[in-house]
Amino acid sequence: MQIDLLGPLSVTVNGKNVTPTAPKPRRILALLAMSANQVVRNEQLIEEVWEERPPSSVATTLQTYIYQLRKSLRLAASSRESRNPGDELRTFVGGYMLTLPNEGLDSLRFEERAQRGRAQLSAGDVCGAADTLREALSLWRGPAMVDMNPGPVLVSEALRLEEIRKSVLELRIEADLRLGFHHELLAELIKLVSSQPTHEGFQAKLMIALYRAGRRSDALQVYHQARESLVRELGVDPSETLQQLHHAILTGDLGPGRVRDSAPESPWSAQGAARAIHEVKY
Repeated sequence: MQIDLLGPLSVTVNGKNVTPTAPKPRRILALLAMSANQVVRNEQLIEEVWEERPPSSVATTLQTYIYQLRKSLRLAASSRESRNPGDELRTFVGGYMLTLPNEGLDSLRFEERAQRGRAQLSAGDVCGAADTLREALSLWRGPAMVDMNPGPVLVSEALRLEEIRKSVLELRIEADLRLGFHHELLAELIKLVSSQPTHEGFQAKLMIALYRAGRRSDALQVYHQARESLVRELGVDPSETLQQLHHAILTGDLGPGRVRDSAPESPWSAQGAARAIHEVKY
């Protein structure tokens, strides 16, 4: 069985599409998949599906949905019944657990590749990191569970995954900058900065790419636009790190080679961005 959550919900069994269409079973399956190989308490499932308005027969109704999922997805209730080793929807006292191998869920594959790419970049394997991080990002087909109306638990999970995705994107861009692809990155960074004008990490990356491409005046202009956006929308000045990067570009103190951190543990360095991913999940 393959479950994909990074975009529209998709479930396939032996290559056949068996994605549930009813809203409540979709939410239940998505939450079980997000917590694959861990017991999900009945209370969590009820909160996700019915929020503060569960029916009086909620326990029976939940059992019915679990039965329907087992039947439609060909999932066994125990390993003795399983036709696909590793794919089970097991019942525990007070909850349920969907067991899946890591390769059976795109969000697990994404996080595994994110962690591996981070480690490669920290170890100096820039080419390997760029490839691994690009592979991780390619698993996204749109916002997580974009075609669902998630409840509070899944909303939180979707936000967590999106934050990791942004951190991985920053890491991949840093790797490409280290490899000298500043010209190739300009269009992507301009689009990112336009859509997220207060994201200082993307602003910094664009400033560096422009400077490396011989466009120092444009890099300085990006800083001024970033400062205006931060003051206007958040009421804050640019961070000290972004200010130091601006000063380095202004004085020509940012060399043309490998990207240099403008401050120790910069959030836009390999180490800083990797730490951000670690704090979010790992």
